[in-house]
Amino acid sequence: MPDLNTLTLIELWEVITRDAGVHKLLELARDEDLGPAGGVGDITSSVLIKDDHAATAELVFRSGGVLAGVYALGPVIGAFGFAGQVSFRAQDGQALEPGESAAVFHGRARDLLALERTALNMIGRMSGIATRTAEYVDAVRGTHCRVLDTRKTTPGWRMLEKYAVRCGGGYSHRLGLYDAVLIKDNHLAGVPVKELASFVSGLVHQAQIVSRFRKTELSFFECEVDTLEQLRALLDAGGCGLDIILLDNMTIEQLEQAVAARDATGMDIALEASGGVTLKTIRAIAETGVDRISIGALTHQAASLDVGLDFK
Repeated sequence: MPDLNTLTLIELWEVITRDAGVHKLLELARDEDLGPAGGVGDITSSVLIKDDHAATAELVFRSGGVLAGVYALGPVIGAFGFAGQVSFRAQDGQALEPGESAAVFHGRARDLLALERTALNMIGRMSGIATRTAEYVDAVRGTHCRVLDTRKTTPGWRMLEKYAVRCGGGYSHRLGLYDAVLIKDNHLAGVPVKELASFVSGLVHQAQIVSRFRKTELSFFECEVDTLEQLRALLDAGGCGLDIILLDNMTIEQLEQAVAARDATGMDIALEASGGVTLKTIRAIAETGVDRISIGALTHQAASLDVGLDFK
């Protein structure tokens, strides 16, 4: 898996659509509406609308926000067997005002009505995440700090929601438990500060061995700390093979002290702040000099945007 944070949105979407999980998700969404394997179909439309009746429908933003998911229309069309035409009027990552359209469909009315809800659910959800992410990104503009997502995603939706974060200008943290090492507080439970450095160094070393044995590439090695004493123990030991140290639920003063301690060593270790970050607090956190801020609320607190499919 390439580094998702170095890809353009189009490149990133191409990587995502290679994942069979996305296609399975769309098939599940289709079957929720049309019955198992699409076997029943839209009963209402089959009764009310002639089989050969053609229609044109416009995908419209009812509320303003950042578009995410327009590239998903292709797989949605494939899952529902839509044989009509789609013209795109906007691109993912583009800010749209209320009333602006992202795409226009032309084809059988029955087919459009069958895919309508799934398409709107996906684009509304993803655009809501992109819009919320853009607000956090704007709040730290002018600093060198990156805004990152977390694993607090909707089950089955992780790749799509991480893509939406990228549309909003944010970045992806690890994809899952398999592609990076993040030593969290639960892993460190019962480990005294004086033994922390040797414990972390040993774990990093063992993870490197396992990675080579399994012929997998790990994105980074990171350790969470709750106190400045833990941070200093890792720094005093030369960083213990870590790329990133996560500063969990620290105050602004503690974050400033953490940055000063890291800078004094001259080591190339990124500092990441996390825990209870809000739009009101993120600017002050970024101005402490931390390199990264991870925010679960980008995904788990995002509200879907109001989008509609208007038939002409």
